[in-house]
Amino acid sequence: MTTRDIDLETRHLVATVEDRVLRVRIDRVERRNAMTQSMYRGLKKAAVLADGDPEIDALLVTGTGDWFCAGGDMSGASENAEALALEPDPTDHHPFRHLERCRKVVVCAVNGACHAGGLNIVLFSDVVVAAERARFRAPELLRGIADPHMTARLPLSVGLAAARYLLYTAAEIDAREAASLGLVGKVVADAEFDSHVEWVLEQIRLTGPRARTLVKDDLNRRLPAYDARIFQREIMNPEMVEGFKAFLEKRRPEWPR
Repeated sequence: MTTRDIDLETRHLVATVEDRVLRVRIDRVERRNAMTQSMYRGLKKAAVLADGDPEIDALLVTGTGDWFCAGGDMSGASENAEALALEPDPTDHHPFRHLERCRKVVVCAVNGACHAGGLNIVLFSDVVVAAERARFRAPELLRGIADPHMTARLPLSVGLAAARYLLYTAAEIDAREAASLGLVGKVVADAEFDSHVEWVLEQIRLTGPRARTLVKDDLNRRLPAYDARIFQREIMNPEMVEGFKAFLEKRRPEWPR
């Protein structure tokens, strides 16, 4: 068994190819695995690399420690400002649509708490396995963020009524409730999590590559379009600025009216 390291241009994404799987582990535990813009761009690169490599059957995304991913880093931190400047617009580095477009099966292994942009990774993946300790939350509206990825995919997973409840209350739910709503495919005991993820990957490798691709394409072409330009229109408007400041200052927001 050989392992090949992959450079995703960020030290916070540990990536290797092993057993025909591109494995990406989010590793920024000091910030609850919050994604910088460079990390989002790195995950996008992983999806593109997996899509174009005939020797890869699946893309695995997981986290380190107690968190899967806390979402985007609201401090604006970035490791590679020059690379980000090459993107045509400030949202092009987001990986979500690339996870869906990737012709390989994207497996999301939710090892712990999963909020905001982390939840988007879940919603745009193909197979989701959650450890029993995992928790899920959509807190965007508390930050003044209108997220088109969330509104386009969350109702498809959990139903319109549950999506409205989760979005408008920002309530956190546990893994078992997430499974009962249809947000995740399987919940396993924490002690069995790693071995079950490996079993899932082995089962995927046993399936026909061409048939897999056709099934993913057929499932995903039924998904509704979403308007990513909402982010372009809303970035740094007064409400979002206040939401970010309130979060960073650990206080309730004072929304402009």
